[in-house]
Amino acid sequence: MAAQNTPLLSGGIGFFSATTAGQTTYLPIFEPLLAAPIGPRLLIESRAVLLESFAPNGNGLPGYNHSHFIGLTYLQGDYTLSPHITVVGGSYLIPFNTYNDRLSPIWIGNFQQGPLIANLGTESTGTGTGGMLSGSAISRSKYSLSYNAYFSSRVTNSYFQAKRSTGGRVSLFIPNHGLEVGLSYNRLLQGVQENFYGAHVWWEPVNSGFQLRSEFARGHHAQGYWVETAYRTQAFGGFDSLIGRIEPLFRMQQTFRRDDVVSDGLPPVNTQIADFGLDYNLPHNTRILTSYSREFASTGNYNIWQTGIVYRFLTPAWKGK
Repeated sequence: MAAQNTPLLSGGIGFFSATTAGQTTYLPIFEPLLAAPIGPRLLIESRAVLLESFAPNGNGLPGYNHSHFIGLTYLQGDYTLSPHITVVGGSYLIPFNTYNDRLSPIWIGNFQQGPLIANLGTESTGTGTGGMLSGSAISRSKYSLSYNAYFSSRVTNSYFQAKRSTGGRVSLFIPNHGLEVGLSYNRLLQGVQENFYGAHVWWEPVNSGFQLRSEFARGHHAQGYWVETAYRTQAFGGFDSLIGRIEPLFRMQQTFRRDDVVSDGLPPVNTQIADFGLDYNLPHNTRILTSYSREFASTGNYNIWQTGIVYRFLTPAWKGK
């Protein structure tokens, strides 16, 4: 029992490069995550980010521009009240659709760059500060129904920024088919109050190596979607064979302006991007990510080339008894 209560240090270390319309940026990044159980019911968890950015100086000047960022992504406490209710307090990732709280860590996402609609419904910061209830409302062998309901206060300090909002998500999961469908809602309660609506569909057939993930989000000023597929074959010796570690990817995404008010972090004009990726899953939780994207918009079309390598680590903070 003591070993199970040992805090865990996890996270990812990565190095990325991105060339957008001929301009290249280099991004070393470190994302540590702490999960510290306190007794059988309370869990403290937090994730931080340390990011450096290097880009060549423009106008033919020698050297590089450099910037850095250090901050906490979230810091929350989870208290298991019952098998169906977990009470969350602190600064948490807003559970609107799926990308923000499931796919945003660098060691999980298939593409280096997140989808265009990632800001819709997540208040641009991606975090709320307040309270949340989450858990499984119904759990059966053939299906389960999970939920999240949250309220966030307005916070303006430099460590935990958040907007006043409320919302939730409900998801239906059918394990025999690897199918999940869900709906999300967010209500911004400060400034110009707005509603955000979301829907997601994930289909990952058991032991198939195939993934289909998709989201739709609609705000007051814009809406959009993304659909992503990935596949790993078992035909040449399983997932851990030389061929089975290769993972081709494709993602299609579009955004549509509903008016000329650009306050949601989405492109100012209707935009579509086709992303083609090829990842390689090395042993010891190391992944190589490569992708080519073509963006189409009335303001211009251009190419995006991205490469990177990510190592995911997991270790106890100290040796358990």
